[in-house]
Amino acid sequence: MSLDLPDSAVPPPAESDESSSAPTRRTFIATSTAVGGAVVAGGTFLAGPPEASAAAASPSSRVSLTVNGTRRTVTVDNRTSLLDLLREHLDLTGSKKGCNAGACGACTVLVDGQRVNSCLTLAVRLEGAQVTTIEGLAEGDRLHPLQQAFIDEDAFQCGYCTPGQIMSGVGCIQEGHTGSPEEIREYMSGNICRCGCYVKIVRAVEQTAARK
Repeated sequence: MSLDLPDSAVPPPAESDESSSAPTRRTFIATSTAVGGAVVAGGTFLAGPPEASAAAASPSSRVSLTVNGTRRTVTVDNRTSLLDLLREHLDLTGSKKGCNAGACGACTVLVDGQRVNSCLTLAVRLEGAQVTTIEGLAEGDRLHPLQQAFIDEDAFQCGYCTPGQIMSGVGCIQEGHTGSPEEIREYMSGNICRCGCYVKIVRAVEQTAARK
């Protein structure tokens, strides 16, 4: 039996990729690579419309507060912490940035007489507040009694946590939580000293409270 097929039954040969008008996968990749290289080489980048850039800008607010007896008015990003306001905008670098998560107490300041972790406190929520930092404790050349007690008792080593320890100690004394060394340790427990000067810190707070 013959297996030859009539000409009409034989399918025409497929056209090669090169003769097709549609781009092939190979030409698409090559073209994309060339265009990408030209963009990089030319230092060009695509930017969104001005409206999109404006929408992406973070909202800011104007806040007025009294810091160490001086009225200050600043415009800050709504996400700015009190700690960053003090350090970056007012150049009051005594308050230290330790953990930046409210766990070490190095950033402790007084707001309206109450101890706060300034790294967790939004600056824009303090309109009209009274803020006291370590720079505002001394009266001229006269140190605050607790500052002097820290020196007398040698209650610090590296000194990084010392501003927060002193501010927390001042708050602890004002709150009346100095009835015993155990009570002082309890109410100062949010302030960490990595050098381990806790015994002398408690002694400085205790002696200052006794003189008050």
